[in-house]
Amino acid sequence: MSAIASGRTSLGIELGSTRIKACLVDAENPTTVLAVGSHEWENALEDGVWTYAEDAIWSGLQAAYADLVADVRRQGAELTELAGIGVSAMMHGYLAFDEGGNLLVPFRTWRNTSTGAAAAELTELLGVNIPLRWSIAHLHQAILDDEAHLASLAKINTLAGWVHEKLTGRFALGVGDASGMFPVGSDGQYDRERVAAYDAHATGFLAGRSLTDLLPEVLPAGADAGTLSAEGAALLDPTGTLRPGAVAAPAEGDAGTGMVATNAVSPRTGNVSAGTSIFAMVVLERPLERVHTEIDLVTTPAGDPVAMVHCNNGASELASFVSLFSRFAAASGQSLTNDAVYETLLREALEGAADAGGVLAYNHLSGEPIAGLDEGRPLVVRTPDAEFSLANVMRAQVYGVFATLAIGMQTLAEEGVGLDQMFAHGGVFRTAGVAQRFLAGALDAPVTVGDTAAEGGAWGMAVLAAFAAAQRDVPGTRDATGAATERQDASPELAAYLTDHVFAGAASVTVDPDPADVAGFADYLTRYRAGLAAEAAAVTALPLRGIRSSNEGTA
Repeated sequence: MSAIASGRTSLGIELGSTRIKACLVDAENPTTVLAVGSHEWENALEDGVWTYAEDAIWSGLQAAYADLVADVRRQGAELTELAGIGVSAMMHGYLAFDEGGNLLVPFRTWRNTSTGAAAAELTELLGVNIPLRWSIAHLHQAILDDEAHLASLAKINTLAGWVHEKLTGRFALGVGDASGMFPVGSDGQYDRERVAAYDAHATGFLAGRSLTDLLPEVLPAGADAGTLSAEGAALLDPTGTLRPGAVAAPAEGDAGTGMVATNAVSPRTGNVSAGTSIFAMVVLERPLERVHTEIDLVTTPAGDPVAMVHCNNGASELASFVSLFSRFAAASGQSLTNDAVYETLLREALEGAADAGGVLAYNHLSGEPIAGLDEGRPLVVRTPDAEFSLANVMRAQVYGVFATLAIGMQTLAEEGVGLDQMFAHGGVFRTAGVAQRFLAGALDAPVTVGDTAAEGGAWGMAVLAAFAAAQRDVPGTRDATGAATERQDASPELAAYLTDHVFAGAASVTVDPDPADVAGFADYLTRYRAGLAAEAAAVTALPLRGIRSSNEGTA
């Protein structure tokens, strides 16, 4: 009997910035992808806030699941039950609810950079970097701005946590995603001393409550996060075919699923995920010595400390150039898929000069905190003596995807953070030997791309769901809440599961940095840093034209 027919499957769903993806795997062998589905959507700039409409969340979730079911049916099967299920989504941001669970203000996504005053105040108060996109920064900014919705506020959540709650009824969140709501301590829970400091600081707003009264329960990977309820099954599958009862994994952010999808959950490993945003995660052996505004301190899905370099702008501007050349091909009578155009342009980038010939590309569609920008203006800049060619323009575009990330990674290098392996995933790495090679040059470190993470974060979430289902079957390893009986056991459990059960024998390709690329990118980055003044001037000189939505693609 097939895994689908017997219900031995795990479903991972990820609500990314431009696509909602669903990935169904064999729960006993998660490397076997049984079916996939997806739904494209886009954020909108409404009243100065980057958001997604509430209706779009649920209709998009159903559409991605229906697309997956169609894939199952094409194989002559019917999806009626699951062993495990898990939800992931773009991290952080702000979703505020009243006592009845009603959304009080539109979802404020990670792209919003309007929380500068709150983030700076909290960074000083808590002694750890609080990024602009973190949930606590959004909450505190709302307090500073005396927003009317706070009078009805009962709880806040991330997008993954909200979808999880709708599917299971549990107000709980995976520790990796929770660590982007408020700092997490060494015990894998919200840092008690910092919670106390915040409670004292915001006592006027909290009025006898603690911050933790507003936040979801924190759970490590493999913990009991509930089961798919009858209401949740009906929400996901309005046809009524899907039965409730699947074991639910703790909801995670896209950074956590990226770590899982690349087997980068152990100390001295790291990964780069490139999509609408781009970020690097490095699992730490020891705490950082200083507070760095370029570095977020989060955790793996098992709760181990991670240094995160997050850049709001990733491959979207590169995708815009691909769209431009796709239209040129169509206008000239050629019929080329987007993948073919990507392949052509990325291959052309290999012919460019190591420093991109003096061409600079700024991919800032939105604000970029690491670059000191509250807003973004995409730019291609060159001096008159630059070598202006298609090859150099495209190499500059790919370098531009990695440039701000490289600035943040230099901070980790200065802290002496050890790194043995750097994995990469995201659509821009599908063209072999291009983006991977350039990233190795940008980081001056070997970069590995594997073939097991073809479905990215949705696959990583399906693996976490399979892990949760497997943990539920192991007697004596969990307490009544499903947490590990000893906190320190959680990380080795997940790491061992991935290494021994998921990635054993997995194929991968590692590219070492080319000295010419390292030197060329260093020259590029020096000019890029100097040219940030032009980018900042463009933000001041060129106001937005009133366009209220962004149709961004990912590589």
